[in-house]
Amino acid sequence: MKRTYRGSCHCGRVRFEADIDLEAGTGRCNCSICTKQRAWNVSIKPQDFRLLSGQDDLGDYQFGSLQGHHRFCRTCGIAPFGDGDVKEIGGAFVSIKVACLDDISPEELAKLPVRYMDGRHDNWFEPPKITSYL
Repeated sequence: MKRTYRGSCHCGRVRFEADIDLEAGTGRCNCSICTKQRAWNVSIKPQDFRLLSGQDDLGDYQFGSLQGHHRFCRTCGIAPFGDGDVKEIGGAFVSIKVACLDDISPEELAKLPVRYMDGRHDNWFEPPKITSYL
């Protein structure tokens, strides 16, 4: 069931709220950027995301196919969300860093289902052989 969560970067300049069904699953990927960021994400549709503050504080990093925008706070460097449009995964999306949600308890986090993706080999629908480091 969807619930409205609030989230932010570390310094609080970038704030958002999003309607998310975390019980539907979260994801960890082994691609180069997700591995280096130790990212734990949940993807939602753009209409379920609202940027509350910090539009002018956001930087944008893109690489590879340039289909994804990795948004980050120019003050603290934290990347609370990204967005893009990738046909193979259902079109337009916003990917939120679960760790940037401000109103979720450690107990709730511990119970979330996680799906692993082998992004390193562009095999998005299969887990990598090793996931313990993700």
